[in-house]
Amino acid sequence: MKTRLAIVFGSRACEHDVSIISGLQALYAADAQKYDAFPVYISREGEWFVGDALRKMEFYKKPDWGAVRRVFPAGKHGKLALMDAQEHKGLFKKGEPDVLADVVMPVLHGMNGEDGTLSGMMEMWGIPYTSSGVLGSSVGMDKIAMKQLFRGCGFPILDWLGVERNQWFEEREAILDRVEKALAYPVFVKPANLGSSIGISKAEDRQALSDALDVASSYDRRLLVERGLTNFKEINCAALGYANDIEVSATEMPTSWEAFLSFDDKYLRGKGAKGMEALARKIPAPVEPQVEARVKELTRAVFSALDCKGVARVDFLLDEVSGELYVGEINTIPGSLAFYLWEATGLKFGALVDKMVEYALRASQDKRQSVFSYDSSILQRGTGKA
Repeated sequence: MKTRLAIVFGSRACEHDVSIISGLQALYAADAQKYDAFPVYISREGEWFVGDALRKMEFYKKPDWGAVRRVFPAGKHGKLALMDAQEHKGLFKKGEPDVLADVVMPVLHGMNGEDGTLSGMMEMWGIPYTSSGVLGSSVGMDKIAMKQLFRGCGFPILDWLGVERNQWFEEREAILDRVEKALAYPVFVKPANLGSSIGISKAEDRQALSDALDVASSYDRRLLVERGLTNFKEINCAALGYANDIEVSATEMPTSWEAFLSFDDKYLRGKGAKGMEALARKIPAPVEPQVEARVKELTRAVFSALDCKGVARVDFLLDEVSGELYVGEINTIPGSLAFYLWEATGLKFGALVDKMVEYALRASQDKRQSVFSYDSSILQRGTGKA
């Protein structure tokens, strides 16, 4: 019997469109002999939809809502149940769910998905899912929490400061002074909870720093200001696994004429319909063997520290002047699921999907071995009165 695999993408996030591309790539890659894979689209308004029309990119360019069905998710006996949510049916209409899924593959980028919200939903219902858990997903989304964990683990990172949006609005000059005292220009200013380089600006003076904080604060409440490097190369590497079973991919060096990889670099200049796959890159990264070995060592360590699952990509910066290597960030649901890094090792996209499903099922089985109830007499003894 085939595994019913729900591939979930879209959602209320700035990376909504990128998620659609990544989701359809995963859908096409899933082996039809093993899986009954189907798309589950979450709109920008947070509504869930199913239907064959969602398999085609043309739908998202000009949506025909009459060709798809709105559903609401629920858990049923360890499976994802997608119930018909059309108004004429009624919320509490009796009957079997319209769609059941054995395993969920979240291919969501950014907030309201990659940040652990969907992981938490699946955990609550006991549904196997292919991405990292609540811990790894949430820490991997929030750049400030991520930096704090990296520092605690002793990973090499660039100096940084965290800023609250309200604090910035109320104490602008004091914040600028604090940043300039702690960090030398150039600096990068980033929303703490966004990916795909959205809202990120480089600042080389006080006015640019002020402008960058204004831009970032329009996207998030928490802002990260990080020391920038003048001469550097970016190196990326992916990890795949669960618990202590972790393997790492080939390395890559994205190439661009910009000071850093912008959203346009990642998804528009590189033929956006192909997602991260089409970004100009060198695989493997043209670096010294000891640097490549260190990148892979740190990739495995970061993946383990966040207790990640499935596939994740860790991004590094290599200072070309000092030779220092810095851990930048982890992407717990990377664009295109980083399949191109695995294909460079001989692991095809379809086989990557197989491994992700395998780890999802293993993690779910492990979870079922834990105790979730405890017989207590507290309710019998209590009166309910303060």
